[in-house]
Amino acid sequence: MTIDDVMALAPVIPVLIVDDVAHARPLAEALVAGGLRVLEVTLRTACALKAISEMATVEGAVVGAGTVLNEAQIDRAMAVGARFFVSPGLTDRLGRAAMERTVPFLPGVATASDIMRALELGFTRLKFFPAGASGGVATLQALSAPFGGVRFCPTGGIGPDNAASYLALPSVACVGGSWVAPPGETDWAAVTARASAAAALKHN
Repeated sequence: MTIDDVMALAPVIPVLIVDDVAHARPLAEALVAGGLRVLEVTLRTACALKAISEMATVEGAVVGAGTVLNEAQIDRAMAVGARFFVSPGLTDRLGRAAMERTVPFLPGVATASDIMRALELGFTRLKFFPAGASGGVATLQALSAPFGGVRFCPTGGIGPDNAASYLALPSVACVGGSWVAPPGETDWAAVTARASAAAALKHN
């Protein structure tokens, strides 16, 4: 599976903060039932790796690790079943580590210089982060103009009220956000309902 394959599976990638591993499987099942198969579990909690392992057993789920900051985290997440990796930024060392492991990797960028650095390392699929704080749709539209071959997954400050405006940009393949399954949510029917609404958004 390539990063293009991952980004094409659904218009929204839920960004998940899992504090209780007991919630991992029912959360994944609820999201997949709503049509969102790509699940990004952020490595921000003590049980994140266990959550990835649990979610990876759910039929139809494509589970990845987010908030990846170094190559050791890539290796640990790979070992428990992560199939793609997302970082809030990009360093040469992290980029090379992802390349060497030939894993689907979505590095974070916020400026033209960030994008140029990513291109030099061979990455053309990028996370625009933090999208809202970095100028939102207008900034991403402006940045997209000189980088025609780049596709983005904007994340940060995106919700049901503005996701469609990002997805309307030709350079945007999908968006990431936590609104579908906020931290601590255990109403799985509500998660499935929000996932279904997100999955119905227009997908470039």
